[in-house]
Amino acid sequence: MEVLSSRILLRPADPERSRRFYRDVLGLAVYREFGPPDDPGLVFFLGPGFLEVSGHGAGRAGSSPMLWLQVRDVRAEHRRLAAAGVTVTREPRREPWGLVEMWIEDPDGVRIVLVEVPDDHVLRRDPRS
Repeated sequence: MEVLSSRILLRPADPERSRRFYRDVLGLAVYREFGPPDDPGLVFFLGPGFLEVSGHGAGRAGSSPMLWLQVRDVRAEHRRLAAAGVTVTREPRREPWGLVEMWIEDPDGVRIVLVEVPDDHVLRRDPRS
C-alpha cells in the first residue's frame, strides 16, 4: 500500500473543549476547518502529520484514536484487503464532504480510515490563516 498522507483522528466526548485545547492551549495551527459552522471539524498541523478533532466520542474520555491513511484508490485497496481477510467495517463510499472513505480494523480493533481524495475534490483551508 502506498500511503500518500496520514492523520490521527480524535472523536472527543466534548469537541469544543478539545478544539479549544489543541487550538488555544497548545497553539496548534489550523490546517483546515470543515463541517457545520456550529460544530466544525478542525485539522491541525502536527509536525509533518495532522491531528483531526471532529465528531463526538461515546464516553467521558472520548473514543480511541484512529488512523487516517490517504491512498490513491480506495476501491482497489478494498478488493485487496478483503481478499487478505482484513476486517472491513464500512465499505467504500463517497462522503458528503467529497472524500471516498472505507473503514477497516487492525487485529487489535484499532480503526483505520482509508481515504481517496477524488480529482474533483476541493480542499478548503481555514479562512483565518
